[in-house]
Amino acid sequence: MITIRTDHFSLDQICRSGQCFRMERTESQAGEEGESYEIIAGYHYLRASQKGEECLLYCSPEEFQYFWKGYFDLENDYDAYISRIDPRDTYLLHAAETGGGIRILRQDLWEMIVSFLISQQNNIVRIRRCIRNLCETYGERRMTEEGKEYFGFPGPEILAGLEEDGLMACNLGYRSKYVVRTARSVASGETDLERIRKLPYKKAREELLGLFGVGEKVADCICLFALHHLEAFPVDTHISQALSAHYKRGFPKRRYRGFQGVLQQYIFFYELTKEKP
Repeated sequence: MITIRTDHFSLDQICRSGQCFRMERTESQAGEEGESYEIIAGYHYLRASQKGEECLLYCSPEEFQYFWKGYFDLENDYDAYISRIDPRDTYLLHAAETGGGIRILRQDLWEMIVSFLISQQNNIVRIRRCIRNLCETYGERRMTEEGKEYFGFPGPEILAGLEEDGLMACNLGYRSKYVVRTARSVASGETDLERIRKLPYKKAREELLGLFGVGEKVADCICLFALHHLEAFPVDTHISQALSAHYKRGFPKRRYRGFQGVLQQYIFFYELTKEKP
């Protein structure tokens, strides 16, 4: 078990931030305090709990060092980002105060491509259900040391052999053809994910836009949540409404160059969770 005590880290906010879809609130086990969560990333499984600033990760020190420490971006100083917000921008300050426990996760590129293809014209609850169906149908079944069953995320070679409408049974609807065609492109070598991982933001974004079904918002989500290009600034309905209401001249990306995506998450979470008039 690993104990984390750090500023700007909230499992609850990360879970609800719309960047990951295989992290869920669970019932606390005997002796646990605070809120408990289950996180599945690729074929990695983690149980975690948090009360206040103290977070417990139920994994070995070795697994924490080589995977979860990087996954949660724990070595990055998020206070440095928040401290650079324009003090006159009360809207952004409120957003950062509301969602300041969010961190930009370092997630798997293939998993994020599929997840955000599925996310189009969809809500978070339905996206989670679609991905759960996909993993339980095509992912490899695994067991934790405690006997908990879970399923890994299916690789492109598994999905590439399906008919284009083969994932409609997993409730993907028209997005089935997006995922299957992209899986075929990756499995055949036409799309080289390793090469994309090494590209700078603009070139990686351009490559992703070449995938069937990937538009600008999806490409930016993949760049931000898989490739950790913090300059990516995905614009969905929530962000578009916020920009229209608070940034008539556009969001000041130049002022926040290099970490615009962190601020985007604060805005997204704020718009998602604030009480509507």
